Amino acid sequence: MGFRMAVISRSEFYPQTRPYNKESGLRPHAGGTHTSRTIMLAEISTLLSIHPPPSTRAEYAELIIDENRLGKQTAATRRLSYIRLGELYSLEPMLPLFRILRNLWNLEETGRPLLSILVGLARDPLLLATAPALLQMRPGEELQRGGFRSGLNEAAGERLSAAVLDKVVRNTASSWTQSGHLVGRTFKHRQQVTATPITVAFALWIACQAGFTDTEAFASGWVLTLDIDQPQALRLAGEARRLRLLDMNIAENGVVTLDFTRLVGNPWRR
Repeated sequence: MGFRMAVISRSEFYPQTRPYNKESGLRPHAGGTHTSRTIMLAEISTLLSIHPPPSTRAEYAELIIDENRLGKQTAATRRLSYIRLGELYSLEPMLPLFRILRNLWNLEETGRPLLSILVGLARDPLLLATAPALLQMRPGEELQRGGFRSGLNEAAGERLSAAVLDKVVRNTASSWTQSGHLVGRTFKHRQQVTATPITVAFALWIACQAGFTDTEAFASGWVLTLDIDQPQALRLAGEARRLRLLDMNIAENGVVTLDFTRLVGNPWRR
């Protein structure tokens, strides 16, 4: 198992001494989608199943608002869905994070919930604030929502009222359920998710954009989110290389070099 019982903190997602790549699409300091929504796995699944895929964010707006491809009942709900999906996923094909998500989405169905939660962690600091408590849970352990509240209070301070904080706790718990990390309705329990070469490739790319070196990325919080340890991550990265998702070289001293050119792809590819 890849579960790690040591204390996990935000620094395992963003190194304290290094900047993140602001052009990648990561948003460690902005957002807050989980004050009203979850990772919206059903909605993003519907959008990413549309072929040919839209070329611009404006085309996604047309699909959601004008054509109501998400099946919302009112115009206000359609507009709000577009806003929240844009906050969380960007819906901008020129942005690397969303472009990679879209390129990987149709390669395998089983990895989609993990791809979605990785983007949510990269784009919403509120969801990220709950990750340490979630990832330190043992398989079968019942979710204690106080851990989520503590992380959110530390991240947001007094910005969230008690009522909003409770809603964020419910929404983040729902997102972790959609990703497969939790199971159950009223009482949620931790379960292990199944990493794949595709999800590992995405997690490694995000880790490197967040400021980790190629070698460090394998032990980062982004990889820990997949419930695997460093040796498992290296093995799955090797499979990702065979799938031509990335290039990887391991030196005799164990230093890893990654090349994500294949993964990032061409922004104009449909």
